[in-house]
Amino acid sequence: MRTVAITGTRATGHRTPDEYGALFAAYLQPFADGHFYIGGAKGIDSLALLWLAGNSAARLTVVVPGTVTQQPAEAQQAIARTRDRIQDLVELGAPELDTPAYHARNRWMVDHASMTIGFPHADEPMGGTWQTLNYTAEHGKPHLIVPV
Repeated sequence: MRTVAITGTRATGHRTPDEYGALFAAYLQPFADGHFYIGGAKGIDSLALLWLAGNSAARLTVVVPGTVTQQPAEAQQAIARTRDRIQDLVELGAPELDTPAYHARNRWMVDHASMTIGFPHADEPMGGTWQTLNYTAEHGKPHLIVPV
């Protein structure tokens, strides 16, 4: 079974929900019989979780750097709405949600996946999405970049 880590921007207001749905249909659907590791943040994480829960039979694992209750309201709502579809919820227990905690979460997902699909925003070349994609490449794993 193919395992896929999802990474992406938190800034998603520049596209419509239908546009994200079309992107996910094109780039996530081909792997929808597999297992997805999805970060429990707002933005692409929440949008991808909702889309996969409603449009695939994929196994879904949500990974958060601390606990779910530390996540933004948007992310908590997406997790609650899809709870019956989430097979595993991994809380890594970071006491503070800072950049190192999110990078550790991203590395954990990549380490458990066979590939990564990233949805970076062009204005964030040094953000966590690119850090995750670069980490994937450094480990010789395939990665698909879908700019949003």
